[in-house]
Order: sequence, then structure tokens, then C-alpha cells
Amino acid sequence: MHKNITKYIYALLGVILIFSSCKKEYESIKDIDEAKIQAYIKSNNIPAVKDPSGFYYQILDPGTGGVMLNKDSVFYNVTVKSLNGEVYYSPAAFSTSKDYLGYILPDAYRIAMSAVNRGGKVRVIVPSYLAYGKNGNGPVPSNEVIVSEITTYAETKQWQSDDRLIREFIAAKGITATKSPDGIYYNISDPGTGTEISKFSTIKVKYDGRFLSGTSFDQKTADAPLEIILNDTVLGWQKMLLGKKKGVKMRIIIPSDLGYGGRQVTGIPLHSCLDFDIEIIDVTN
Repeated sequence: MHKNITKYIYALLGVILIFSSCKKEYESIKDIDEAKIQAYIKSNNIPAVKDPSGFYYQILDPGTGGVMLNKDSVFYNVTVKSLNGEVYYSPAAFSTSKDYLGYILPDAYRIAMSAVNRGGKVRVIVPSYLAYGKNGNGPVPSNEVIVSEITTYAETKQWQSDDRLIREFIAAKGITATKSPDGIYYNISDPGTGTEISKFSTIKVKYDGRFLSGTSFDQKTADAPLEIILNDTVLGWQKMLLGKKKGVKMRIIIPSDLGYGGRQVTGIPLHSCLDFDIEIIDVTN
């Protein structure tokens, strides 16, 4: 009986020792992260505020839009770097992330974003144990302190975000375009002279479809055009091609709700604005 009690005591002491070691290691990581952050803040003269949870943030722009609550959809972009400036994540050109504020992770991002209004910008310095910990995440290595700059946008609706992205794209590329009442930007290089297109016309189309990044996601040539009834195409095509004539050549840049919107379509990210060069080869009514 005495031997069993002794064994039990030794086992219990072993468990306590293991938990004590884990706690010491955890605290050590916190101390190491804190020292790194303090050195970074000092060397870069950053007037950062420490959140009670342990991360630091600096408001770069308070924003002029409304307050963002956990239940709200927010449009934002994030750049993630190491303390020495190595870039781990950066937003793609002419793109914006969208999520409910309450779903955004790490928690430090959500809390820091709550400190600014829509249209605001905040820098967040996150210790590893509040970021991606021992496992890391993609290019972010294990136990890495990260520095993130989060830009939020004033928009509250998807179409508003799309319109801003398209306008930025047009300005950056020097494109001449007219905006339709539906929010489509277009340029007609040849109006065509043939048969007029109706809702139920079968059209043969040569086209190149691209994302605003410039990446082509689909195309058809004059030798092997797409043959389709206009009413079966995306809404952006229906609105812009209705009433046009055979031979028309045009460029249309359509907001996501007139493309594939939030539908899951292979090869098309959700809420993608689409850029098309279109030529109508033939029209059958």
C-alpha cells in the first residue's frame, strides 16, 4: 500500500513538473516577444498603444466613416511583415478583402480595427503567441512577431467597393471609359453594322475575360467563338450587348454583382470585377 502511494506521489510530481515547464516556456516566449517589440518600437520611434491582451497598435488614420461593429461587413486590406521588414502577405492589385468584423483573425486585427472608423488605417504589432504561434501560417514562420498595416475602406456595400476598384484600375491603366447607369464601364471601338441583338439572339462571340489583376481567366477566338443565347450570359453582357449590332467591338469592365457575384464558380474568386474585350462575330434571331 505504502509503495502504491509513493508511486502516486512521484507521478503527481511529474505531472506538476511538466505543466510548470510548459508554463515557464510560455512565459519565456511572451518575454522574448515583448523584448523584440519594445526594441522595434524604440528603434522606429512608434507611438504605439498596448492593448491589455498584449499586442500593440498605432492609429495611422482615424477614418471619417462610421464605426465598425462585429456584426458589420467591412472592406479592408492587410500587409503583413516581419520586424525586419520581410513581406509575408500583401494584397493583390485592385482587390479588397471583405468579411464580418467579428470573424476577422487574429483577434488583434479585429480589436485594432474597432479603434478606427471606416476609411481608417491602423498598424498592429502582434506577438507570436497572439498571432500564429508555434505552427506559423503559410510564409509566416514559427514563433514570429508580425507587423501588420490594415487599411479599411469607407464602403458598406459590395457595389461601392467594386466601383472604387474599377475607377482605380481605369485611372492606373489610362483607360478611356464611360460609366453606364448600371455601373458598367465601357468603351466601344467599333459599333458594328449588322443584325441587332435581342434578348433571345444567338450570338457568336470572340472575347478575352480578365481579372483586374490582368490575369486572363477565359477566352475564345474568332476561329472557335462562344455560341450562346444572350439571355444565358452574365448580366453585365446582357445589359451591354442588348441592342448592339453584329460586328460591335467593345471593352466592358463589370462590377461583381453583374458578373458571378458571390457564386462559387471554378476559377473565379468571389466578388470579382471582370474586364472583357468583346467582338460579336455573328447574330442569329
